[in-house]
Amino acid sequence: MFAQSPFDGTWKTNMAESKLSQKPYIFSVNNGTYSCESCVPKIHVKADGQDQSVTGQTYDVISVQAADANSIHVTTKKAGKPTGDSTRTVSADGKTLTIAGTTYPADGSQSYKSEAKFTRAAAGSAGSHATSGSWRIQNVNEDTAGLTTMWKVSGDEVSMSTPTGESWQAKFGGEGQPVKGTYANETVSVKKLGPHGIEVAYKRDGKLYVVDKLTVSADGKKLTEISDNKWLGRVSTYTDEKQ
Repeated sequence: MFAQSPFDGTWKTNMAESKLSQKPYIFSVNNGTYSCESCVPKIHVKADGQDQSVTGQTYDVISVQAADANSIHVTTKKAGKPTGDSTRTVSADGKTLTIAGTTYPADGSQSYKSEAKFTRAAAGSAGSHATSGSWRIQNVNEDTAGLTTMWKVSGDEVSMSTPTGESWQAKFGGEGQPVKGTYANETVSVKKLGPHGIEVAYKRDGKLYVVDKLTVSADGKKLTEISDNKWLGRVSTYTDEKQ
C-alpha cells in the first residue's frame, strides 16, 4: 500500500519524439495593423511598436513592430510586467518561419528561451509583411526549465510543479483547485484512469480550457501526454522521459 506511484519524479519533454498539432497558426501585419486570426479571442491592434491593450489573453498588453522586411518583434505584458518577447523571422524563400523568444514566469522565476520552426501553409494577403500568412509548427527547442515537470501522487492527492514556478495540488475526483504561478485565472481537477493513467482538466476563467491524458509506460521510463486544447482546437502528443 506504500508503493511509489509511477508518476512520481522529474520528467523532461523530448520534443523530437513529440507530435505537435498541425492546425495552422494564422497572423499578419498589414496596413499598420497586426491581426492574429488563430488566437482566441482574435487580436487586431496597431503594429506601431506601442503598447496596445487586449482582453482574453494571458497578457493584457501587446506591442508589435516590423524590425525589417523579413522580421517582426512582439512583446507582451501583464499588469505592467513583461510576460514574453519574441522575434519572428521568415526565410529568404518565404517558406520557413522562426520564432525565437523569451518567456518570463509569473512568479519571477528565471526567464527561459525557446525557438520554434514553422513551414508555410498559405501566403499572406497582398502587400502584407513577409511573416504574414498561415504556418504549421515543425519543431521546438526550449531551455530545460520550460520542458521539466515534477509529479507526485500520494494517496488520492496529485501535485505538480515546474522550475518556472507553476504548481498545483488536487485530489482525484475532487473540486477544481487553483493553479499557482500562471498569468491566467486557472483551476485544475484530476481523475484516475487506472494505475498508470491520469486525466488532468484545466479551466480558465471557469471555462474548460485543456484536458490532458497522461499515461506512464509499463517500464516507468516514459510519460505520454495527449493534450487537447479545447479553446484552440489543437491536440498534441508529448513524450516525457524520466530523469
